[in-house]
Amino acid sequence: MLQPKKTKYRKQQKQVRHIKRKENRGCELVFGEFGLRALEGGWITDRQIEAARRAVTRYVKRGGKVWIKIFPDKPISKKPAETRMGSGKGAPEYWVAEVCAGRILFEITGVDKTTAKAAFARAGSKLPVKTKLVTRSGMLI
Repeated sequence: MLQPKKTKYRKQQKQVRHIKRKENRGCELVFGEFGLRALEGGWITDRQIEAARRAVTRYVKRGGKVWIKIFPDKPISKKPAETRMGSGKGAPEYWVAEVCAGRILFEITGVDKTTAKAAFARAGSKLPVKTKLVTRSGMLI
């Protein structure tokens, strides 16, 4: 799974920061011909990112090149079940990427439009946010 090799602090605060706003960076295609854009904000876990990546690469049969444009760098901690109150914060359980509306999640090149559309439809079904396919020309499909 994706996670940072080293962080300055082991635990972070859990509150959701500015996810409801529109993203102003990472909104344009940089590497690929087609991209998967988030239409709403939310947390995407490392497992969801990996599941979406596998769905895309399996559908294109390793024909195109895929870029992952998000990285889970926020640790989410949990306390064990049936634990009494107090005794500190729980251990980190998983990692999430905070995503705002408009962020490009994945990019792909080397495939035709119908293949990219079908591959990103499969990837979008693995993610907890609504997504849309975009092309290099900026038109939504």
